[in-house]
Amino acid sequence: MNLKKFKRYPLTFGPTPIEFLPRLTKAIGSDVEIYAKRDDCNSGLAMGGNKLRKLEYIIPDAISSGADTLVSIGGVQSNHTRMVAATAAKIGMKCVVVQESWVPHDDAVYDRVGNILLTRLMGADSRLVDEGFDIGIRKSWEDALQSVRDKGGVPYAIPAGASVHKYGGLGYVGFAEEVREQENQMEIKFDYIIVCVVTGSTQAGMIVGFAADDRADRVIGIDGSGTPEKLKKQVKEIVDNTAKLVELGRIVRDDEIIINPDYAYPAYGVPSNETNEAIRLAARTEAMITDPVYEGKSMQGMIDLAKKGFFPKGSKILYAHLGGAPAINGYSYTYRNG
Repeated sequence: MNLKKFKRYPLTFGPTPIEFLPRLTKAIGSDVEIYAKRDDCNSGLAMGGNKLRKLEYIIPDAISSGADTLVSIGGVQSNHTRMVAATAAKIGMKCVVVQESWVPHDDAVYDRVGNILLTRLMGADSRLVDEGFDIGIRKSWEDALQSVRDKGGVPYAIPAGASVHKYGGLGYVGFAEEVREQENQMEIKFDYIIVCVVTGSTQAGMIVGFAADDRADRVIGIDGSGTPEKLKKQVKEIVDNTAKLVELGRIVRDDEIIINPDYAYPAYGVPSNETNEAIRLAARTEAMITDPVYEGKSMQGMIDLAKKGFFPKGSKILYAHLGGAPAINGYSYTYRNG
């Protein structure tokens, strides 16, 4: 497997820490050990997060293309558009982001705080569009790309979550390589990796990365999209493309791609009571802040699976914290009493 042949533009601090979570482990009480890999602490750029790992492999292509404007898309409280705006500011490009109404959520400050506030603060042209959730390619994004061309600019297209970009999976192949090195240093081996999956390239990259030591099926994706069939197809496509790019040397089988659809309810970006309880538990045991869209749902999934006995006793579980905490500000009424 060869990741080093790809250019990488440094946007992160380097390897992210792995920490043992003793109080959360005890609170779950299922004779498993919970660790977290803190990709939420990976950069000084606007609170960081998983999208920066992906963008590190995409930005060299953007620069060499001669573009002057990064153009992307997400929901109103998109972590991804925040990170694209941050990257554009850092490298001196302009930025246009389309922010669609992907979440049926009516908190009074939803479109004025958290991710979108930071996005605007960094100078991005943030365009609110009243369209519903979809993980596919969107007309509003294509219109934004054309609007840059019409003004004489040169846009560079970054799809939602950077996922269906040709290099979208590379960053999380690197995550798996990083985990292997840390396991050697810590003298342990993780039995499972838990990660939220919505547009697919974070888990897809991990699957390819861990396929190198036949652990792809230990990467448990917790669906946050609520569209599991479409998601599984997209993850498979990204896995196949990424495996070819890094010369994995084999096909990743369908049975190695594990996505659990049980925790996405009631809808993308809408936390259930169980999601909220998981968020509170992580906050009150470890002061680890998770959000209602991504990390809250993967936290809920991990806790529930542990309590149901999904993980054999003694398992070491690595929870991938992908960032996203700024979005919690858009849910201020939900958490007004903690």
